[in-house]
Amino acid sequence: MQQRGFTLIELIIVIVILGILAVTAAPRFINLQSDASRATLEGVAAALQGGSQLVYAKSAIEGEQANANAADQAATRTDDVEISGVRVETEFGYPDADDTDAASLAAWVDLSAGDWTLVEGTGAAAVASPADETFAIYPAGKVVGAGQGVDFSIVAEDGASCHVLYTEAQAANALPTITIVGGSC
Repeated sequence: MQQRGFTLIELIIVIVILGILAVTAAPRFINLQSDASRATLEGVAAALQGGSQLVYAKSAIEGEQANANAADQAATRTDDVEISGVRVETEFGYPDADDTDAASLAAWVDLSAGDWTLVEGTGAAAVASPADETFAIYPAGKVVGAGQGVDFSIVAEDGASCHVLYTEAQAANALPTITIVGGSC
C-alpha cells in the first residue's frame, strides 16, 4: 500500500490561489459594510420623512400647518401637536428642529435610542454641532470629531461624515430638508 500526499508545489499553488481570492474578495466585503451603513442612514432618513409627514397631517387637522413657531416668529402663537401623549413643537406644520429632543423625536420616529444619537443644532455648523434650525442623527458607534467619522460642519451628501441632517421647514408650504451625509460611513 502506497501513501501519497500533496507535493510542496501543489500546496504552494493552493496557497497562492487562496491569497488571490482573499485579495479580490476583501475590498468587496469592505464595500458591502459601507453600503450597509449608507442603507441604514437611508432608512433613518425615510423614517424622518414619513414621521414628519404624519406630524404635518396632524397639524393640518388642527389648522396650524401655516403657522411658524412663536419662539421664531413673535407675532404668532406657539404651535405644537400631541402625538402618542407627547407634545411635538412644529414649524409650518412640520417638526421644529430647534425644539426636538429625544422624547419628542421618539413620538414621531421609531428609532432605537441605543442605536442612534441625536444632536440638536446650536448656532453655526461646527464639527461637534449642526447648525441652528437643524438636528442630526448618527450611528451610536461613530465618534464625533474632524476625521473621526462624524463632522457636523460637513453637509454635502457625499461629504466625509456619517449622519442624517434634518433642517426644519423654512416657510408655509415648504418641506423640511433631510440630507444623508454618508461619505465616510
